[in-house]
Amino acid sequence: MLINQLLSTKGREVYTVTPDDSLSSVAALLYTRKVGAFIVLDRTDRVVGIVSERDIIRAIAISGGQALGQPVSNIMTREVFSASPGETIEALLGHMTDRRIRHLPVMEGERLVGIVSIGDLVKAKIAATEYEAQTLKAYITAG
Repeated sequence: MLINQLLSTKGREVYTVTPDDSLSSVAALLYTRKVGAFIVLDRTDRVVGIVSERDIIRAIAISGGQALGQPVSNIMTREVFSASPGETIEALLGHMTDRRIRHLPVMEGERLVGIVSIGDLVKAKIAATEYEAQTLKAYITAG
């Protein structure tokens, strides 16, 4: 299955923040949106980073509660790995596991078109495997 197919099922909505947003406001948004990460966009809607729950926890562990007043730009991951709509779930699962990444923006050139989590990919892989097993059972039973 291709990432484009997954996005058609899952949806293409991406929540974003700016480098100037405070960690406190981002933490609140992560909670209310029930997501684990936000893509960070600059004023021209260019991807400049990603910030996750783990990043915020790390900042609090290092700096204490005052970390929540810091801007996202202080802690965001600037080297953002991305996926393209034509990549396969299997390929991305490998890349995400090797790099220990849980969220990937999906890009068409410079344009952000979606986001996938490792959970999205695992869920799609399980569904595809179950479908394949059911198809093979039906084939064998039909004899």
